[in-house]
Amino acid sequence: MKAKENIAKTIVFIVLCILAVLWIYPVFMILINSLKGDTFISTNTVFQLPDAKSFIGLENYKDALSSKGFAAAFGYSLVITVTSDVLILIGTSMCAWYITRVHGMLSKVCYALFVFSMVVPFQMLMFTLSSTADRLDLDTPFNICIIYLGFGAGLAVFMFTGFMKSIPLEIEEAAMIDGCNPIQTFFQIVLPILKPTLISVAILETMWLWNDYLLPYLVLDRKKYMTIPILIQYFRGSYGHVEMGPMMACIMMTVLPIIIMYICLQKYIIKGVIAGAVKG
Repeated sequence: MKAKENIAKTIVFIVLCILAVLWIYPVFMILINSLKGDTFISTNTVFQLPDAKSFIGLENYKDALSSKGFAAAFGYSLVITVTSDVLILIGTSMCAWYITRVHGMLSKVCYALFVFSMVVPFQMLMFTLSSTADRLDLDTPFNICIIYLGFGAGLAVFMFTGFMKSIPLEIEEAAMIDGCNPIQTFFQIVLPILKPTLISVAILETMWLWNDYLLPYLVLDRKKYMTIPILIQYFRGSYGHVEMGPMMACIMMTVLPIIIMYICLQKYIIKGVIAGAVKG
């Protein structure tokens, strides 16, 4: 019996290792090609490791940094991600607190609308949204966070509401007896308790915001503001030639911060999702 269990564990381990290699392989491909000369990246050579002839070190990274405005695009992506993340976390956690603690028709309708928003495809709204953003001057990296708040609110409110139902009401009542007003109760008592869900929502929203291509492409003025996903498509020269080396280097520099953040904080995703899903 024990021998069968060991065999089963070994098979599961091998399958998981194969899956891990399959997931890591695309990133490895981008890495090795970012170290090759541009002329050595073709359909036939894309899977080959760099050799003495094709290896050029960090030249592609220098080209990616010096051309196309990588630093500005990185800055705009960072501003959009940080401002949108903060707005989503604060706004939706407060909204979830209201929905959980105030039992009335308004809170039920609000919760139903937030949940419904998760199933509405972005393609249904994008043309109307683009026109509205122009009229309301939301077409800059500093204002687009308001639009992201609307699109990111559904999932965040759902997760915060599920976790908040497990927080005993007596804790908040004790804080109010000690003299806290509702704002102080939320920021000093409720928000620290929400830490696992806050981190998991922040990670999920950050990955979406940082990699999002379609919304900035539709809303922002691309002559003034380009985010990283938009910039990547401009590594294209005349006659359709694509600068594959700098493009691979740009992609590598773009995905690296997200990969590091995900590896460091992945345990909080599982905790937060389980807390929001099971206790809701």
